[in-house]
Amino acid sequence: MPIFRINMIDQFINFVIRPPRAEYNPDQYLWEKDFTLAGRSYKREDLEASMDISYHTVLKNARGHTLLCSHYLPSPLPEDTPLPCVIYCHGNSGCRADANEAAVILLPSYITVFTLDFSGSGLSDGDYVSLGWHERDDLKVVVSYLRSNKNISRIGLWGRSMGAVTSLLYGAEDPSIAGMVLDSAFSNLYNLMMELVDVYKIRLPKFTVKMAVQYMRRVIEKKAKFDIMDLNCLQVAPKTYIPALFGHASDDRFIQSHHSDLIFKSYAGDKNIIKFDGDHNSSRPQFYYDSVSIFFYNVLHPPQISTAHSSKLEKYYDLGDLKVGAGMDESLLYEIFTGLHSARTDAASSSSVPPSVSTAKSVDELLSEIAPVTTVDSMLNENNTPGSLETSHLQDKPNGQNEECCSYTSSNRESWGRCSSLGGSDEESSADCTAADNGHQKTLKAFATPLRSMKKKSSESSKEDKKKTTPVPKKPKSEKFEKLEALSKRLRLCFLRRVNHRRQRSS
Repeated sequence: MPIFRINMIDQFINFVIRPPRAEYNPDQYLWEKDFTLAGRSYKREDLEASMDISYHTVLKNARGHTLLCSHYLPSPLPEDTPLPCVIYCHGNSGCRADANEAAVILLPSYITVFTLDFSGSGLSDGDYVSLGWHERDDLKVVVSYLRSNKNISRIGLWGRSMGAVTSLLYGAEDPSIAGMVLDSAFSNLYNLMMELVDVYKIRLPKFTVKMAVQYMRRVIEKKAKFDIMDLNCLQVAPKTYIPALFGHASDDRFIQSHHSDLIFKSYAGDKNIIKFDGDHNSSRPQFYYDSVSIFFYNVLHPPQISTAHSSKLEKYYDLGDLKVGAGMDESLLYEIFTGLHSARTDAASSSSVPPSVSTAKSVDELLSEIAPVTTVDSMLNENNTPGSLETSHLQDKPNGQNEECCSYTSSNRESWGRCSSLGGSDEESSADCTAADNGHQKTLKAFATPLRSMKKKSSESSKEDKKKTTPVPKKPKSEKFEKLEALSKRLRLCFLRRVNHRRQRSS
């Protein structure tokens, strides 16, 4: 075989077992150690090598490779209530940063997200990837670790490309997995390699194709320690009964959509498949993420936890002399303020936008706004109009200053954060990243706000509120105080009735 063809085949082998490796700073590309989504607090716990062995748990696979992992959890964890967990499995040139979007989708439903760098990927040990063969053993180590955690209940798997194959191979061995999302899995590695020879126009005469395949098989087995002929999802799909949601992009040229069709047809368990626009590395549409969220909600059965259980109201409101007792339903105060604020807003505007209540004001200020002592013009000029809360938190910083923003989308991770190095050229990959992530940047920013920036921005917004407040005609103090006092009594009556009712019911 000519030398130039051998070099071309060697390059193709590296595409399979040694694609571009993700090198990243976890503090920059992962969610922060403490962050917020939709007003709730979460934390990131890392499992990695450390000088303080007692502080960190280190996971190692059967080959002795250290696996770097991260676990996204509510902060604080609910007491005596284990939560389900979804393990996100990245693609062949991806890393645990690819799970950032999964965290945004699942955490609000009280589903924790665990992600790892497979052996040979990201910051974990190992020199080669195996497109699911050895990664299956890495996944087994992670599942065993989570099984030993009393705070974890059911476990689900979410894999993309190589991660989808990994999930399917492991799921065939562990029927206790509650559900799997399989995005862009290939049916058979040998057939995939034959397709890639045509897609990427690797010119080989037909009579030399078999020789080339055998050469690649020997080299891969020697370097990565697995046989490409054994990596066949169609052999395990008929024996797997875990509920599964398949997904595939219709314009995927790297792993064509007929691969998912073949697996779906032979899959034995409850199954559904979703096709969507895009290619192998493009961002997934919102309706697909919604389907994933609903699927995991149905198979994992996360607990129904009230907001009072996960956060204290004093974080959002300065109650002054009015404190929430141990038996108080904190959501009652939200309902009262939201209802009164909604009634006032409806009188001032016919907009159908749902009302929002400012979280940076004391009860006295909220009561003074709710009490009917201001004119319609002054209410329209207030900074607390519907939607002002979201805007005030998002527009304090220029677009370029994102050192305090948690919107770590795949555009920040450059082309290596995608699922495959074979999905196209560098120019196409970077263009796809930019175009796809512009649409997701706003969504993630709207849901994610670091705690430190919230504190800073809330103080700034309160100062701006004082400056922007327009002077209103003063009413006699006695009339204003009478209305505030009457409303305050009504609030306290509601609280006392709720507490007395609970005491009588418990007795």
